[in-house]
Amino acid sequence: MTATVSYDDVEIGAEIGPREFAITRRDLVKYCGASGDFNVIHWNQRSAQSVGLPDVVAHGMFTMAQVGRLVTDWCGDPGAVVEVRVRFSRPVVVPDDDVGALLTVTGHIETKLDDRRVSLLVEAATSDGSVLTGARAVVALA
Repeated sequence: MTATVSYDDVEIGAEIGPREFAITRRDLVKYCGASGDFNVIHWNQRSAQSVGLPDVVAHGMFTMAQVGRLVTDWCGDPGAVVEVRVRFSRPVVVPDDDVGALLTVTGHIETKLDDRRVSLLVEAATSDGSVLTGARAVVALA
C-alpha cells in the first residue's frame, strides 16, 4: 500500500486537520491493558495528586498515538510514515467525568524533502494549552 496523497499535489504551509480526540478515563484504563503500562498516575486520582499532578494524566505514548492518527488519516497509509518525533511539554490531564479531556491535533506541511518525502509540523493542545513541543513527522508520499 502507498500513501494516497501525492507529493506533487502538496504545498508547503498546507494545513492538516484539525482533528479532535476525546480522552476519557475509560480510554486510559483500556490503554493500560493494551500497553502493559499500569502506572497509577494514569488511572488513580489520589496517586496522581500525591506526586504533584493535578489529576490523572494520559500516557505520553497515548497522546503521541493521536498525532500518529492525524498523520496516517491524512496520508492514507500508516506504512508511509517514516518518522515521528515529539517532546512532551505538558501532560494531558483527564478529569473523572463523562467528558474527559479534548485533545486537538493539527499540522501543516513544513518542508518537501528528497525522495518524495514531506516533513510535517504537528501541534497538540488541550484547553490548558499545548502539550507537545517541536512535534514532527516525515511521510513518504506517492
